[in-house]
Amino acid sequence: MKEANEAILKQIKYDDKGLVPAVIQDHATGRVLMLGYMNEESLRLTLTTGRTWFFSRSRQKLWNKGETSGHFQNVKKISYDCDCDTILVIAEQIGAACHTGNFSCFYRDFEPEDIQEHEREQQS
Repeated sequence: MKEANEAILKQIKYDDKGLVPAVIQDHATGRVLMLGYMNEESLRLTLTTGRTWFFSRSRQKLWNKGETSGHFQNVKKISYDCDCDTILVIAEQIGAACHTGNFSCFYRDFEPEDIQEHEREQQS
C-alpha cells in the first residue's frame, strides 16, 4: 500500500469498537446504496483489493460485499470526511446492493406530509 494511504489510515477516527461508518454511493447515478461499518483491516482490504470489505457487527467478522450473492462493489474512489470519522466509497455496483434484492438499501421513504407541513410552517 502507498505510504500516503498508510498515513491516512492512521488519521481515521474509529469508534470505541474500532469501527468507522462507510457510506457506499453508486458511481453512475450518485445514489446512496448502503451504509456499512469498516474496521482498519476491512478498510485496508478495500484499498488493496478494489472491492468493498466490511466488518459485520452482528457476526463479528469481516465480509466482502458480494462474496455470497455475487453482487460485488468495485471501488472507483474512497474519500473521508473533514473529521476523519466517516468514509465515502464511490463504487460500481454489480447487481443489487441490498439483501432484499433492491438496488439500494434506501428504497423506503417516510410519508411526505410531515415534511411538507414543516415547510409550510417555516414559510409562515
